[in-house]
Amino acid sequence: MAAQLLLRRRTAGFSLPELLVSVTMGLFIVIAMVTLFFHNSRAQAEIERANQQIESGRYAVDMLTNDLRNAGYYGEFDPTLLPDPAAVPDPCAATVAALKAMLPLHVQGFGVGDTLPSCVTDVRPGTALIVVRHTRACVTGDPNCSANDPAGPLFQASLCNNASELGSANPADWYALDVDPAQLTRHQRDCTTTAGTGTPAVTRRFQTHVYFVANNDRPGDGIPTLKRAELRYSGGQLGFDTIVPLVEGVENLQFEYGIDTHNDGTVGLYTSAPAGANGCAQAACAVSNWRNVVAVRLHVLARSPSATPGYVDARTYGLGTAADGSARTAGPFNDGYKRHVFQTLVTLANPVGRKQP
Repeated sequence: MAAQLLLRRRTAGFSLPELLVSVTMGLFIVIAMVTLFFHNSRAQAEIERANQQIESGRYAVDMLTNDLRNAGYYGEFDPTLLPDPAAVPDPCAATVAALKAMLPLHVQGFGVGDTLPSCVTDVRPGTALIVVRHTRACVTGDPNCSANDPAGPLFQASLCNNASELGSANPADWYALDVDPAQLTRHQRDCTTTAGTGTPAVTRRFQTHVYFVANNDRPGDGIPTLKRAELRYSGGQLGFDTIVPLVEGVENLQFEYGIDTHNDGTVGLYTSAPAGANGCAQAACAVSNWRNVVAVRLHVLARSPSATPGYVDARTYGLGTAADGSARTAGPFNDGYKRHVFQTLVTLANPVGRKQP
């Protein structure tokens, strides 16, 4: 009898209180694991947002910096003696004659309140634009150049000293810029005194880039994006029909331009509006100021790709100075996106090098 009672106790299993305690402990463990997983996932998502924000800001700054360092590079040609344009030009003018007239202006900017160029659309309000002009460093036909180099005008700098090229009193004879290869008639140093002789000078792709911040990456998606309008030649026409999205998450872009006021290659003053600097009120003065820009300060405001739950951005961000010298700021935005300002100073090596001994 005693053996039977002992056997029943061994096979009876858990009692109800024991089962309830076990289930409760199991629930606590599951809740703890779910909570840990949730916080880890949230932390990982926040790290990814921060990484993407930093990557976007740095990449935007690096891209603008690299292009600005090439501003005013035209191979062996020195545009110093070219005449000033009659007025600050429309950078979207896409004719060979207009491109030649704009050669002396290696950079050109549009600030808040300026009439925007016609070749850009969906520009984010309160942001600035910059135009950068130069040729590619590599020569046409160089296998190290991009195989997908888009078609565009070609530039040719003369190295020939005869009377029809570098020996001419007209600086327009010292170079060639055209979409028609038949018009690229400048020569290397092996030319003779007879016009049209010698080895043809190398050609380089001439580029004009217009950088701006758009409201959308794709129509209606609401993602602020750094974009670039590019001068290209297609279908027998020059134009800026190609708009290239570059960096998502760039929300604001501002510039300050360092103007050489003593013609020695050094900055005399910084301003966000060179056309009106030094009390300038005439077209010729405005053109001269743009022509004497030798440095550019960049201010890039980048935001995270998505909002952070529970976060409210109440900060104010400094983006240099406005045309009147006051501080230019952005925010507070009072939304869930985290932001950071990236800044750098770029010296324009080509204009500076031509001014210094």
